[in-house]
Amino acid sequence: MSRTAHELDHRIVGDDMQCVEITLDPQETVLAEAGAMMMMDEGIEMKTIFGDGNGQEQSFMTKLWGAGKRILTGESLFMTAYTNLSSVRRTVWFAAAYPGKIIPLDLSDYGQRLICQKDSFLCAAKGVSIGIAFQRKIGAGLFGGEGFIMQQLDGDGQVYIHAGGTTVQRDLQPGETLRVDTGCLVAMTSSVNYDIQFVGGIKNTLFGGEGLFIATLQGPGHIWIQSLPFSRLADNIVRASPKLGGSRQGEGSLLGGLGGLLDGK
Repeated sequence: MSRTAHELDHRIVGDDMQCVEITLDPQETVLAEAGAMMMMDEGIEMKTIFGDGNGQEQSFMTKLWGAGKRILTGESLFMTAYTNLSSVRRTVWFAAAYPGKIIPLDLSDYGQRLICQKDSFLCAAKGVSIGIAFQRKIGAGLFGGEGFIMQQLDGDGQVYIHAGGTTVQRDLQPGETLRVDTGCLVAMTSSVNYDIQFVGGIKNTLFGGEGLFIATLQGPGHIWIQSLPFSRLADNIVRASPKLGGSRQGEGSLLGGLGGLLDGK
């Protein structure tokens, strides 16, 4: 069966600070979040679009609803489309905003739908719809760490998502349950049941360091887990920054503190 989405060629470059090179045939288009572009060849047109990015003809109200869904996930109202208007193959590069891995996925391999964390989507082939997925249970929305709404990617094209730190994948069998820190969930197939459980116990709540709630993922389905959520990285940076009210970490000598006094830090 032929695809409706554009077919993209790609090359992942780097190890811990990865970027992705997308090669476009003439008239091919890739969609990306605002600010994700790193560089591009001459002959590629960059165009801001309004809506969910699936490339189909839509009424204004449909486009408005698609854009509104993106706002609910915390993303920009607009997306950017990069189209190769030249007569030869051209490349455009995208990079994430923090250390981690870029994961290329073909939606056709996952039932043409993936549910992902709201800030993990990087770019996708034209024809993929970027919308929202409402969690079925209120607990997951109120306490899930990623909010009541997660992103939903629909279509038969290639998508690229970003995970912080190291990525771990698991296949869950029917009825198999895995408990995960709420911020560490990157993506899952739509067949996975997602809920939130209270950690319980006064000591766990006050001193556990993992928050009050933990995510439970029940199979069948496939999941992607990240070792370093961006929120955890940002919190550690703030705690270690004297200018933001934190304190220096891991300097291990008197000279480190003395150096801070001398240079005014």
